[in-house]
Amino acid sequence: MPDSSSGERAPLRLTRRGRAVLVAFAAAFTLAALWLDGGTGAFAGGRAQHHGPSGHVRSTVVEPGDTLWRIATDSDPGADPRVTVQRIIDLNGLGGDPTVQPGQRLVLPAG
Repeated sequence: MPDSSSGERAPLRLTRRGRAVLVAFAAAFTLAALWLDGGTGAFAGGRAQHHGPSGHVRSTVVEPGDTLWRIATDSDPGADPRVTVQRIIDLNGLGGDPTVQPGQRLVLPAG
């Protein structure tokens, strides 16, 4: 047993039960996310904007030829596209590579 006065701590180990709890939590989280998505994924249809239960969540599916700039100007025509593009990048965790692919679902900022 490490000496607590030296500041060393034993490495964290997961028991079989702990791993099972983590897997169950991850599965429940994934199912909840899919349920909240409500079928608005890539197979739900093209460029339509989908509203969740609160009406504030919008998303779009990237179509061939789409760019972040075009998506930004379509989603909020009155706003500065540079700001909207950055908000889309931030919301979707695109970070270092803000390239979008056809079929990709993007969350859009609330107008």
